[in-house]
Amino acid sequence: MTDAHSPDNPLLTIEGLPPFDRIRAEHVEPAVRHILERTTSGIQTIEQILQDASPPTWENTIGALEELGRVWERSWSPVSHLLGVANSEELREAHESVLPDVVALGLRIRQSRPVYQALKAFRDGPDWDGLSETQQRIIDDRVRDAELAGIALSEDDQQRFNEIATRLSQLSTEFSNHVLDATKAWDLTLDDPTDVAEMPETLKQLASQSFNNQAQDQAGDGDPETGPWRFTLDVPSAMPFLQHCRNRDLRERLYLAYVTRASSAELDNAPLIDEILQLRRERAGLLGFTSFAEMSVVTKMADVPSVESMFQLLRDASWQAGLDDLEDLRSLATAHGQQQPLNHWDQAFWAERLREERFDMTDEQLRPYFPLERVLDGLFALVGRLFGISVEPADGEAPKWHADVRFFRVHDDNGAPIAAFYLDPYSRPENKRGGAWMDECLARRRVDAKLQLPVAHLICNGTPPVGTRPSLMTFREVETLFHEFGHGLQHMLTIVDYPDASGINGVEWDAVELPSQFMENWCYHRPTLLGIARHFETGEVLPEDLFEKLCRARTFRAGSLMLRQLNFGMVDMQLHHQYDPSGSETVRDVKQRIARLTSVLEPLPEDRSLCAFQHIFAGGYAAGYYSYKWAEVLSADAFSAFEDAGLDNEQAVSATGRKFRDTVLASGGGRHPMDVFRDFRGREPSPQPLLRHNGLVADPDTPAG
Repeated sequence: MTDAHSPDNPLLTIEGLPPFDRIRAEHVEPAVRHILERTTSGIQTIEQILQDASPPTWENTIGALEELGRVWERSWSPVSHLLGVANSEELREAHESVLPDVVALGLRIRQSRPVYQALKAFRDGPDWDGLSETQQRIIDDRVRDAELAGIALSEDDQQRFNEIATRLSQLSTEFSNHVLDATKAWDLTLDDPTDVAEMPETLKQLASQSFNNQAQDQAGDGDPETGPWRFTLDVPSAMPFLQHCRNRDLRERLYLAYVTRASSAELDNAPLIDEILQLRRERAGLLGFTSFAEMSVVTKMADVPSVESMFQLLRDASWQAGLDDLEDLRSLATAHGQQQPLNHWDQAFWAERLREERFDMTDEQLRPYFPLERVLDGLFALVGRLFGISVEPADGEAPKWHADVRFFRVHDDNGAPIAAFYLDPYSRPENKRGGAWMDECLARRRVDAKLQLPVAHLICNGTPPVGTRPSLMTFREVETLFHEFGHGLQHMLTIVDYPDASGINGVEWDAVELPSQFMENWCYHRPTLLGIARHFETGEVLPEDLFEKLCRARTFRAGSLMLRQLNFGMVDMQLHHQYDPSGSETVRDVKQRIARLTSVLEPLPEDRSLCAFQHIFAGGYAAGYYSYKWAEVLSADAFSAFEDAGLDNEQAVSATGRKFRDTVLASGGGRHPMDVFRDFRGREPSPQPLLRHNGLVADPDTPAG
């Protein structure tokens, strides 16, 4: 069913799944212009009703605003999604042509004084106590968001505030496009077999396939054994290359290209970073905050001093372990004849050699045991045991944006449908941004008294199939899939019917990683992992000795990995709290200063990796990257509830899983996350399980000596 004003425009579909297979760039502007007009008229009607002395009610405030939001879920959200997974020049131009007006209308709604006054009157009125806790939180959040959108500013300040918001939205999109284009623009083609000697077969096959895909209009094909081999800055290519390439000069070449992406010529993001930080600081100042970070944490669990205390605690616990890790690599490199001082492009290579030596295990040994289909089967079996749901493929029921995309439906233990999700599993560097993420397709909500079931987008950038071989995943890719599925579970298993608080909506940002990081723990659970890991050719279960090595390797270089994440989080917080864009210190100065606190190897002068830091300059993690560690404290403690119950006790695991579903996954943004955590755990969170899981404090059950 399509809107009568434009029956042929798929972005105006109002029922069913978005028709991704039919959406084209030329549909964007006419659809969005139509929705802009309709929404403008709608907010004016709401304001008129509220001004005509009608008492504020749930229906004429939040209910009416939710209805306005529903058309954007159907029109604008698919465009934003496609920009990440099927990017094109035409789509970018269409998106940019309407973006300023979309941002302006969003501000117009949040800055509506009649709505703001009605919500405050509702909050102070006699009907307030009759609302549920979820409804009260939604209204409180709407009032707060209006204030953070500048509703109390003078006319001149509000105009400047809106100019800043529009410009920041444009800069975010431009930043992301630059990273995608810079990643796509660089490659390294090798034709000397000695340069790929001892590289894993999977990597050589991927590199050969990459060369053939690029050169399909030329005569002759590359061969995995004889070349040529094409390596890119896409993670499934770049990271294994750094781990396995024995030619140090080539490692240096690729590493420097990776850490200088989007930092030169027309794709240089450095000026954008300066402008973004300046505008964020100015916007916060207009609202009366001393820094953007102070403004940001208003919507989060933590405050800035608590974040800084966490950073210090975790750094103190990790620093010596990081120094020990570095000395291990230096000793190994020297023992194997490397005469040059250990540098950044050496770390991944020698870390992989050390892991092989210490645990007698390689990623390539594990990869054949993790074909994507088996991993999905095991993941679905796990969530069935934990949460009482079933997941069934339904590929023929959904329009898709690419042939690789899968579609699944989720049912409860009575077989009733409760949700669905898309899975886009593979890397496509030509038009898909890097990383992994979960996003909403459709939120759970009531539409004309009918329940709209939630639908999620789960996006990964894993290793694609190569030739006739299926997608064989690295163990890190398995963890990533579990992570994103955790986000998806919170979106799909919500029982909240209001879109402002269903699923991940309304959840404080530093708590939103709890379910995702919680799910990663199950990758080390024996029944779960051995239920997944079967050789794609022989069907052999992962040998017990490999499983044991995998578990022992879990804390391998944990200090270094902790310091790496602390570096990202501390740089983010420094740039958005202490840093003054008009001062003498530059952004690069800040990065280098923090690196000296968090990197046991001297920072590299050429490093420009901030220019590709999409999380904080083109994503939602500005002054919030600390959330990964903050939520990891929560998630490790949540998993320790299963350890306390007994991981080998299926009945206890199932009971604890149902409790996790009924609290953390069901509540959405309807309750404060600390209250939700207490509901599940019976107390406030402790950092000790996180440190224990990372091997940074002694396990109380492990004898000394």
